[in-house]
Amino acid sequence: MAGIFPVSKPDWSNIEVIHRGTLPPRSSFSLYDSYSHAISQDLKFSSSLNLSGAWKFHHCNNPFEVPPGFEQPSFDISQWADIQVPGFWQLQGWAKPHYSNVNYIIPVDPPNILYEGNQTGSYVRKFTVPEEFAGDQLRLRFEGVDSAFHVYVNGQEIGYSQGARNPSEFDITASVAFDSTNTLAVKVYQYCDGSYLEDQDQWRMSGIFRDVFLLAFPESHIRDFHVQTLLDADYKDADLITTVDVNGDGPVGLTLIDHNGQTLVTQSKQASGGNGVDFNITVIEPRKWSAEDPQLYKLILSFGGRFTVQNVGFRKIEIKKGIYTVNGNRIVFRGVNRHEHHPVSGRAVPYEFMKNDLLTMKRCNINSIRTCHQPSDPRLYDLADELGFWIIDEADVECHGFATIDRTALTEEEKRKTFAERIELVYGTAARWTTNNPEWKTQYVDRAVQLCARDKNSPCVIMWSLGNEAFYGCNFQSMYDAIKSIDKTRPIHYEGDRETKSADIWSQMYVHPDDLIGETKNSNHNKPLILCEFAHAMGNGPGNLKEYIDAFYAHPRLQGGHVWQWANQGLETRDPMTGEVFYAFGGDFGDVPNNSTFILDGLVSSEHTPTPGLIEYKKAIEPVQAKSCEGHKVVIINRYDIISLDHLKCMAFVVGDGFRRSLGEIAIPMGVPPHTETILLLPNLETAVSNGECFLQLDFCLKKTTLWADCGHLVASSQLQLRGISILAKPVSVSLAPALTTTPSMLCISSTTSDWTFSLATGKLTSWKKAKIELIHAGLGPELGIYRAMTDNDVKIDGLDWNDKFVFLSQPHTRSVSWQTNHQTSSIEVVVHARLAPPVLSWSISTTTTYTFYGDGTLRIQCSGKPDDGLNLPLTIPRLGFTLALPPSFEAVEWFGRGPGESYKDKKMSQLFGNWSATVDGLFFDYDHPQETSNRTDVRWVKISSHDEDVSLKARFGAQDGFSFMASHYTSKDLEDAAHPYELRRTKKKYTVLRLDADHHGLGTGACGPKTLEQYALKPKEFAFEIELE
Repeated sequence: MAGIFPVSKPDWSNIEVIHRGTLPPRSSFSLYDSYSHAISQDLKFSSSLNLSGAWKFHHCNNPFEVPPGFEQPSFDISQWADIQVPGFWQLQGWAKPHYSNVNYIIPVDPPNILYEGNQTGSYVRKFTVPEEFAGDQLRLRFEGVDSAFHVYVNGQEIGYSQGARNPSEFDITASVAFDSTNTLAVKVYQYCDGSYLEDQDQWRMSGIFRDVFLLAFPESHIRDFHVQTLLDADYKDADLITTVDVNGDGPVGLTLIDHNGQTLVTQSKQASGGNGVDFNITVIEPRKWSAEDPQLYKLILSFGGRFTVQNVGFRKIEIKKGIYTVNGNRIVFRGVNRHEHHPVSGRAVPYEFMKNDLLTMKRCNINSIRTCHQPSDPRLYDLADELGFWIIDEADVECHGFATIDRTALTEEEKRKTFAERIELVYGTAARWTTNNPEWKTQYVDRAVQLCARDKNSPCVIMWSLGNEAFYGCNFQSMYDAIKSIDKTRPIHYEGDRETKSADIWSQMYVHPDDLIGETKNSNHNKPLILCEFAHAMGNGPGNLKEYIDAFYAHPRLQGGHVWQWANQGLETRDPMTGEVFYAFGGDFGDVPNNSTFILDGLVSSEHTPTPGLIEYKKAIEPVQAKSCEGHKVVIINRYDIISLDHLKCMAFVVGDGFRRSLGEIAIPMGVPPHTETILLLPNLETAVSNGECFLQLDFCLKKTTLWADCGHLVASSQLQLRGISILAKPVSVSLAPALTTTPSMLCISSTTSDWTFSLATGKLTSWKKAKIELIHAGLGPELGIYRAMTDNDVKIDGLDWNDKFVFLSQPHTRSVSWQTNHQTSSIEVVVHARLAPPVLSWSISTTTTYTFYGDGTLRIQCSGKPDDGLNLPLTIPRLGFTLALPPSFEAVEWFGRGPGESYKDKKMSQLFGNWSATVDGLFFDYDHPQETSNRTDVRWVKISSHDEDVSLKARFGAQDGFSFMASHYTSKDLEDAAHPYELRRTKKKYTVLRLDADHHGLGTGACGPKTLEQYALKPKEFAFEIELE
């Protein structure tokens, strides 16, 4: 007896099979039975039945273990579990999600796919056909299935499709029973040969993750249509070109209505012999669509007794003299990369959740979305049309996992090359697997055609992207040609095409701001340059946004970029021991190999609440900025690309320590053109200015409610300093000098209001009692230090050096202590000479700290230091300042400086000067992965009070710029030891850790990009600073 297994090559492991039985790709549109239903654009009135919801489900570990005959109507599924569609089975109790950034999680043998381990989900749903669908062609439309599937109706195989994030549509008319219950069965495969092209930086999950529809098309119907708006050279009038492909004969009607519902055009043309019709309509002075002013029209097409509707935005995209323009205007992309993510359902994102994301983006001045790295849910594009976004629509192509193979195969000589040289070498060879392999051409082209066919009519789509990190080769040229054969009105982007052979846009990732500016002098490129990814927003960051944004506006060919990325992609889960909720990252599900916390790199948290990084980005890209103030004249600049400032009102204030004076509404000149300056007049400014430091604050708010924000929403806010910082005056004491008693190990100092205890061995204050209330917890008085918990951005670059140099173990060691009473200043001075150093190594910082205790209860600390010239000195240090602990009752915090939110040296522009208050817990930002947080910088003073305010500690920094404080219930070690917030909460201290820092190291974007810029780096060098405590 002989046999062979499998009998034939499976579709899911066959490079020759992409689709079986599918209909040609088409635009995303629905049919309606009336004109009024069509213009509502409400799917509940469409000729469709949504089959999403609860399905029956069976899971097995390979396709050959699927229950035989499960697709038959008679098969007993009563014992099968329910599963929700849309959804992923790994998030509903079957197997586990797996996070990988670059590496493939299967054996790499393209196009072959493993048999055992290719999990397979069998889905079954019963349905009946609505009576009104009788006589129509019936179609099944799957908006997205990961990664491939066979579909059956009433036991008959209908077809097969792959391309996980593209739609698939099947004609099932011949298999459907119109007068009884039907059985729909779907067999979904975790992997297929297409999975080699779907190696995106995201959770690897499987299932029917977008909606499934039963569609009814009459015998004579619209197969597809293509709408183009061709503006004239003056961007005044337009030709509306509409090509309609039909099945059948009869009149094709076209109606164009404006935003008020007024009919502008009505035409009809006869279709015959199965030929489509073309409409060419001149529209006089239509309102133009842009992301800033999304003026939409509606186009209604009718044929065969059904109607469909399409958003139309009149706009013209051109590249002129190396500048990307829309309607003749230079555009700056102030964008984000958006992976589809929901903390519970993964990439199966509910509509309202998705809408809220876009509303948050609009409110934060974001104007562009790159749909990384696949087409998004089709409903997103209608929202983007209406709200106003530039969409870079990206094909479902990424295969950077091949680079791992070639990187590990480098010779010893090749490994000695620079990082940039190694990347070029690997990217050049890795293309051979699929990208530069003609056998894969059809697979690549299919993904380009699917993308363009579905979204070609969306006004918001202003650029196509061929994919991401898939090297470069002949198949990208084929993708480019395929898209251009469909749509010549939009340019094409692909970052992997380093020489822009098949790209109209020059694109880069994670370039240092200086190198970015240097690229403007590159004579090999004369195309617009955008950063498809920059400012990696992982954890506490990104830093130095300002340098990028300034470059975008200083150099015309630098046309913005897209922050990586919009959202952390943590998945809600529970600790199996305690049930505590947390957001999982790579490895939390036992997934190996994984990229750990690299999935937590968004401007919003895993539950999509804004992080301090998003607040900073909103400020960096705000469309109105104040440049200077001279006399009663303020220069502002309009950084919109299309519109004036007429929709905004300006409110002015003078802000100083202890006051905020309103100057009322300030008139903004009408019609300020984009990218130009204008002058605001503030006639009452001088009368509002006081002695001491103060700032002019200008708030720019919406005059009227919009689709995305209410009237009064704050669009931009700027401060200009009017008067400088007051110098920290030395206290003039009218009291007697404190009393001093000594023991062999300590000094005891007493004034009329305070009692201090100073340890001679440790060289620090161990007790301070005011009104008999202890201010220092457990003897943890002010101690000079240079370490803080690392951020995600520290770990890969500066953090490596800090660990190598044992910075985290550094502490001061007393060399000598001297003291004396100074009756002239009514004070006692204690001088500590110490050596701040770690174990193991020889580097150190020699310090001198003078503690001056005054009779009125004030303590001044003056600290100076100088690094030694020995070996092993760290290249940078995390911070420089004092740390102390306050008793548990000290919870109320007040300060004057930047606030109210978190700020650091290179992430502070969003935080304005003023008087602020919070609790210690209120200062803390709960990052999905614990790390350094809670800092406030450019602070003049901070006061921490007990609950009842009977006693407090106030620190003054005077004219010294750049001082910071941090108050928290966690130590640096607590933050570094905890992998998740629920683990961190177990270490929460009842007392308060207070940090008073003279300087700190900037954040940068070193997790994936440039490390902290030179101007924000804290290097070990000679220093001196002082703090006054009272």
